[in-house]
Amino acid sequence: MASSPCGNSNFDSGLEIKTRSVEQTLIPLVSQITTLINHKDKPKKSERTLAAIHRVGQAVSVAVGRFVTVGEAIATENQELKDEMGQACFEARKAGDAIAQLTDVGSALLSQSDPRVTVFSDRTGMVKAARLLLSSVTKVLVLADRIVIKQIITSRNKVLVTLDHLERVSTFQEFVQIFSQFGNEMVEFAHLTGDRQNDLKDEKKKARMAAARAVLEKCTMMLLTASKTCLRHPDCESARINKDAVFHRMRCALEQVIEIVTEARSCGENKSLPASIYDGIRDFKSSVECLRENLYSSSPQSVGSQLEVLVERTEDFTDSAYTSHEQRQAILGLCQLARQDTQQLVHAWVEAQSAHAKEATEDMEVAILKTCQSVNDLRRELHKVAVGRASDLLKVHGEQLPLRALKAAGGEGNLEAVAEYSRTLSEQKEQLVETCRLLCHVSGSEPLEITCIHAEETFHVIGPQIISAAQTLALHPSSKIAKENLEVFCEAWESQLCDMALLLREINDVFEGRRGDKRPYLSLPRPGVIFPLWTLYVCVFLCMQEQTSMAKLGLELRLLSSDMDTEVEKWEEQEHDIVRQSQSLASMAYNMHLFTRGEGLLKTTLDLFHQAEVCTSISANLSFSSVFLVDEEKSLVVTEIEKLVALCQQLQMGAKTPVQGKTATFQKVPILHYLCVFVYLFCLCKLFLNNELMTCFALSLFLN
Repeated sequence: MASSPCGNSNFDSGLEIKTRSVEQTLIPLVSQITTLINHKDKPKKSERTLAAIHRVGQAVSVAVGRFVTVGEAIATENQELKDEMGQACFEARKAGDAIAQLTDVGSALLSQSDPRVTVFSDRTGMVKAARLLLSSVTKVLVLADRIVIKQIITSRNKVLVTLDHLERVSTFQEFVQIFSQFGNEMVEFAHLTGDRQNDLKDEKKKARMAAARAVLEKCTMMLLTASKTCLRHPDCESARINKDAVFHRMRCALEQVIEIVTEARSCGENKSLPASIYDGIRDFKSSVECLRENLYSSSPQSVGSQLEVLVERTEDFTDSAYTSHEQRQAILGLCQLARQDTQQLVHAWVEAQSAHAKEATEDMEVAILKTCQSVNDLRRELHKVAVGRASDLLKVHGEQLPLRALKAAGGEGNLEAVAEYSRTLSEQKEQLVETCRLLCHVSGSEPLEITCIHAEETFHVIGPQIISAAQTLALHPSSKIAKENLEVFCEAWESQLCDMALLLREINDVFEGRRGDKRPYLSLPRPGVIFPLWTLYVCVFLCMQEQTSMAKLGLELRLLSSDMDTEVEKWEEQEHDIVRQSQSLASMAYNMHLFTRGEGLLKTTLDLFHQAEVCTSISANLSFSSVFLVDEEKSLVVTEIEKLVALCQQLQMGAKTPVQGKTATFQKVPILHYLCVFVYLFCLCKLFLNNELMTCFALSLFLN
């Protein structure tokens, strides 16, 4: 059970505080209460002292009154908490009134013989009121936190229902409708869980939440393309396997999030992490150094046994087929040296005990230092091996040769080549999985261990998914949606390699003592700053509506882009200017959108502005002379294209507007982003004039 949020406070709320928002809300209250109780009880009180105590007491009373009002409003809206919340609010108000009365010392200036009870005459009463206030306020905050958890669970349940519907769809039109709803629900869930991740105090839970959210973010796009591939090729077994794996992984990630926020006993976090060498070395050194304090705290045999357990864990390194002979010999040599130093320590220890020494002898001190140094050298060597192997793998995989070969072989319909390159990718996957396991041994902290385990699981899952996607493309080499599906899984692989590079840098930083291990997955949406719980409760949906717009547009842009390619795939004649130019325009607009997320082909703001100018140039000169439309449809196109040209002119003006300094540039980029989204949606409307459902869908996005 946690005490108050302030480490130096003597108050015990009796409730465990698990989130930073509750803690940050309580800190000012604890500070004020501490000021009231710890005032110097001098025989003669100055006017300034009396006035200060009076002000603090009144401030506490007013703050409690406002606080209780919000708590009572929450109780009214949530009947399941009404009784508990009502009782807690009643106790808080009672304590606030008591503190206000005890600090009402203004009349003491007029009459030193005033018989009223005040903070000066009833110090015990003040302590009692303070304890009641802190306990009741903490209880109100913890009860309110249950509502946040309930919101996350409700959001998860909506996502699961829609996910079930998505898995059972049989037509493309039905899929588009349900996926749009699914995207909105996923964005809401991502914001709620992002806020929760940032609010958690426990770094292990925060790391697990980050890992689960990363899975959901990446799997959302995989689910889109894998499902559409299955719809286009319903009899393809590899496509079905590919889709089923995505749905399974998403459900597991959703359950993991709920287990974290509800602290379910079945939660993976309650299971111990795999025993790492870092933990073993830390515990072993702690046991050895404790001998200085107490020579008789443990037996000599226990220290030797502890070292043997530690040495046994190094077998993950020495038994690996990818560890060089020199590295293996170095590790084995350091393990033997640690054994020798430990034996010398045990010998000196036994001699000290035989002499009934009261403290560590000089020989024992030397042995302790040598033993700690030898295991430190072992850790350094293991770190060098793990990090060196990871660095080498990242350099090799940076060229992405197996992925390129799989894409090429699949596009050619060459099943034999796909099988051959699949074996190569599987071997690389095994190397990456094992390397993640070694990094986990030397990561240096539990949150980073969790991130290593997440990376290991991701490589283990995505590797086979890439292979099944490549097999599908090889069976249907002319299918654009199968090609896009393979691209998405390859992008997920490349993204995980980038995450592994960041993880490697953080492990190095922790090893060298440069920084901590607090890297959340800054995925879409990014976890926000920590707000007090009341602000979070009142504003969560308002803030979410503003934050959701960008994420929603990005998800729907990708959906519409995929739909456009799928629709064009049906057309036999693709040489029409409207098709070619619109495809080019849509591609450029989507690249501009990706730039605002730090992704895509555009690398600098100059690239963005140049792309905007090219985009508007093409848009303004779209040719409809050869469009195969009837007169009525041509009329509609002309009407809509006039709006498109107007938007393109705005985009062109924004792109050419001179700016100076970073602030002005960043203000310019979002304007370009929204304009390019609108231009893109208009292009899609043009392409889907013969598809009534898609036209209405695209137009509704624009109007929203």
